[in-house]
Amino acid sequence: MIVPMKKVSFVVLEEERKEALKKLRKLGVVHLERLNGNSAALSSFRESYNTVENAYMILSEIKLAKNTKLPELPAFDREQVLAKAEEIIAMSERKKQCIEIIAANTAELERFSLWGNLNSADFAYLAEKGILLSMYEIPRDAYISLPETVETLVVNESKSQVRFLLIQHTDGSVKPEAALRPPQLPAEAYAVPMISSSTQELRSEIDSMKSEINSINEALEAAVAYRDYLKRCCELVAKDVEFENAYSGMERDSSSSQETFVPLAWLTGYIPTPDLKQVQDVAREESWAMLAEDPSEEDEVPTKLKNNKFVSMIYPVSDFLGTVPGYREYDISAWFLLFFCVFFGIIFGDGGYGLLMVVVALLADISTIAKGKKIPPAYNLLLMLGLTTMAWGTVTCTWFGIAPELLPEWLKALSFQPISNAYSALSPENEAYVKQNLQIFCFMLALIQLSIAHLKGIIRYIRSAKWLGELGSLLMVWGMFFVVLNMVVKVPVFFGIETMGLPVILLIAVGFLLSFIFANYEGNLGSSILESCKNIVSVILGVVNVFSDIVSYIRLWAVGLAGSAISATVNDMAGPTLGGALIFAGILLLVFGHGLNMILNVLSVIVHGVRLNTLEFSSHLGMSWSGFAYEPFCESADK
Repeated sequence: MIVPMKKVSFVVLEEERKEALKKLRKLGVVHLERLNGNSAALSSFRESYNTVENAYMILSEIKLAKNTKLPELPAFDREQVLAKAEEIIAMSERKKQCIEIIAANTAELERFSLWGNLNSADFAYLAEKGILLSMYEIPRDAYISLPETVETLVVNESKSQVRFLLIQHTDGSVKPEAALRPPQLPAEAYAVPMISSSTQELRSEIDSMKSEINSINEALEAAVAYRDYLKRCCELVAKDVEFENAYSGMERDSSSSQETFVPLAWLTGYIPTPDLKQVQDVAREESWAMLAEDPSEEDEVPTKLKNNKFVSMIYPVSDFLGTVPGYREYDISAWFLLFFCVFFGIIFGDGGYGLLMVVVALLADISTIAKGKKIPPAYNLLLMLGLTTMAWGTVTCTWFGIAPELLPEWLKALSFQPISNAYSALSPENEAYVKQNLQIFCFMLALIQLSIAHLKGIIRYIRSAKWLGELGSLLMVWGMFFVVLNMVVKVPVFFGIETMGLPVILLIAVGFLLSFIFANYEGNLGSSILESCKNIVSVILGVVNVFSDIVSYIRLWAVGLAGSAISATVNDMAGPTLGGALIFAGILLLVFGHGLNMILNVLSVIVHGVRLNTLEFSSHLGMSWSGFAYEPFCESADK
């Protein structure tokens, strides 16, 4: 359920605002409205946070060798950790500079690789003696045609290029970099820029930089011991940023010049209704002025979800997706969990894969219990998903992609014949029968899930005529279900009902009419009809969308079929090697192939299984997932 909220406003003496914030933070139940603080202290805290966070990220990217012994650290000291963070960043920046110097010097050496050992000091010395040397590259044909008045010295030549030194005589006052290009040189002659120092110095600097990088790497590896300290420091500084932002961002009124005027400060936030009394008690005790009221439609209210332990198993998925229902939307956590497990089982579609997940989840639970820790919801979710996958694999007789005829008879007996691979393998007619049943099952899931969405809408709007609009949408879903069976599965009659008969057409027509009249009802029937007329194109397309939403559920069968085909192909490839000398290679192929298939199935669940809940189901609920999580102003990050 979505916990109901109260909007609260506090007014305190301006001089007591810091103490008031400390009291609120200690309570840890008030979600403050967005504040834009501005102070020197806030800027300092934010800078410290960025420093510590960057240092933590630098250390997180370092991979240590096995059995690496890290140095023992003194007791946690925030100032020392901040200083260490600055040191880590400085080392990282210096490492980047060294890498850049190596890259620049390497490029310079490559540029002069065909010129031999060069030294800019030698060029300067000769220039002082009146011999001005300049480096040039020119095509061989152009070099041959140079006039005799141009004095050159060939350094290196190839089939197409000649590298030479241009010799000019001066009075010793012209530096090499200021040498003028003789007019006798053709345009093809390229003047090579002078080397910055010498090739020997460039090589020495590269060696020096590499040595320094090695030293920095060793220091950074030793600093990995501070990683947990940095994470802890990051959390502490984040709390300082939060507090200072609230302190400097509180609205104040201290502009009056009257001697009797008492400066005040105030702020607004949201409190879960069950926690309101304890806040009121503190406000009364501290003599704060406090107003508590129901949030208005314009207020941006945070969402706090509260469910039992079983339903809370879905939270790791919603946290990963970053989806939060709006405060005035539905909490579909229970339905999300139910259908997500069903979709997961169908997409994975293999009882053997489910068995592996169950074993992994149980081992993780046992290990956690042995350590005296609380079992994370993710482990329980993995166990639940494994069990549903095993159940689907059992009823469809699918185990590690093994051909049904090779499975034990008792496993075949556990399967459900209308959707069993064991029955499908007996003849092409049976295969077509099972395929049709699986498709119908997927569309029945669509019918059930989308019907739940509109039943929830009917219950929500039961006090208003708008519930008739939801009823109309429900009737269209049922009518389109039969149309889908007729057009996609080619079933003319389903449970005695003609899939394109008059009853189905009436369902769709009546549903469309009710939806057209009441979908936008807000107390005035004429306004509702007028609004539908304004959006007539969208209203008509809505009927098509119902059809496409139901058809979309066939992805469950298609993706599950693809996974089964991959596992069967892996078995066929590995089969010939399992009875001979290549058995080890065959086992590796099985492990790799089925492992890859499981990874692909996980991606398919994220793309397809999640989509059906967050798009098709949610759109029929009218949900946009526009909410944001309730994050109380508190001392601990664990609140």
